[in-house]
Amino acid sequence: MWNRRRLIVISFDGLADQDFETVSAMPAFGRLINRAAWHKSVESIYPSLTYPAHATIVTGRLPKDHGIVNNTLFQPGRPSPDWFWSRRYLMGDTIYDAAARAGMRTAALLWPVTAGAGIHYNMPEVLANRPWENQILVSLRSGSPGYQFEMNRRFGKLRHGTDQPALDHFTHQSLMATLEEKRPDLILVHYTDLDSQRHDYGFNSKMAAEALKRHDRRLGDILDWIENQPDSEVYGICVLGDHSSLDVERVVNLNPLFIERGLIQLDHKGRLKDYRALMKSADGSAYLYVKGPELEHVKAHVRKIVEDFAREEEAIEAIYHHREIMAFGADPGAYLMLEASKGYYFNDRLEAADPVEEITDLTVRGEPFYHWNTHGFSPLKPKYNTVWIMAGDGIKAGEITTPMSLLDEAPTFAGWLGVELEGAVRGPLSCLESE
Repeated sequence: MWNRRRLIVISFDGLADQDFETVSAMPAFGRLINRAAWHKSVESIYPSLTYPAHATIVTGRLPKDHGIVNNTLFQPGRPSPDWFWSRRYLMGDTIYDAAARAGMRTAALLWPVTAGAGIHYNMPEVLANRPWENQILVSLRSGSPGYQFEMNRRFGKLRHGTDQPALDHFTHQSLMATLEEKRPDLILVHYTDLDSQRHDYGFNSKMAAEALKRHDRRLGDILDWIENQPDSEVYGICVLGDHSSLDVERVVNLNPLFIERGLIQLDHKGRLKDYRALMKSADGSAYLYVKGPELEHVKAHVRKIVEDFAREEEAIEAIYHHREIMAFGADPGAYLMLEASKGYYFNDRLEAADPVEEITDLTVRGEPFYHWNTHGFSPLKPKYNTVWIMAGDGIKAGEITTPMSLLDEAPTFAGWLGVELEGAVRGPLSCLESE
């Protein structure tokens, strides 16, 4: 009788095409690559952010179709918008839904957009975002209470909030315990150590290099565990990234211009009262939303403001209109989408004094949304791709030379597991050998 396959999917957030040569020379990465199918230049989605990307990885669909069009919700006036934490925002089928329908046991550790998902062992990435909320209670009610309580009791001392690398130390020990004790058929795990270090210190920083080494050791633990299993042949393993990132020096914010032109109204405390046009950051890109009466007049006014600014400043590389937004697969509700120029990214704070601001060590250390490195840019930018590495029974080892994007990953997982995934726009990669 055929022994059912089991799959471990490891997301190293921010793992870039430019990292491939480096990690290939590391012990665990090299060990995996030598027996895996791999692609060193996988195209992300637009905007190339963690939550839209991870939603595409599990659905095989574009953001406009699965609904996760940004990291955070469009909540005008909220200084700290909620993220797309919840499964209810994600439209359509996922690889973990498909696995569960086939009778498989599923697990997820800090995988984006899984709060409230039908996952057997679920530790979702979710934060208490209201003054009256308690982080422990928010996490417990959003995932599997008993499982999370057990992992936190045993490994919670390793964690210090969301600080890295402590958070990934906690995630990793929880993963190893889950593999050993729960034996899920499909497990998704999301590590953010590398992405965090690059945000704070830059792409080629010493801290980012150290994070890659830590990831190699974590991967080595997982490979060792698989090889020590009596049924090791049933295990498949996939290591992937979600996006690359670019170093930045300046922040762009058009909301001060909209305030100046009367398109955003603030109350006496400087809070949003109403708006006709509002910019919503997606870091390397930004959405512009418009509303209200005489909408065509407002659109023309907004377009002129943006085009004039783009001519006067070097901050905006491209302005995309609705047809282009739809072709990219981004938010169909946006009027315009902006792409930042090299060295720039977007911030949408209403209290910003100027539309362009220099980044300093003080702002990066003192404010949560200031970085030396970020993503969200167009996936068509050169040298701005991610990687994919997968090994297991029935997978032809070697480099995949045909173009690949995040859209190819979920259907490939489904094909390897032998489950039916609905709604994916592509089929499995050719590296899967026919049964």
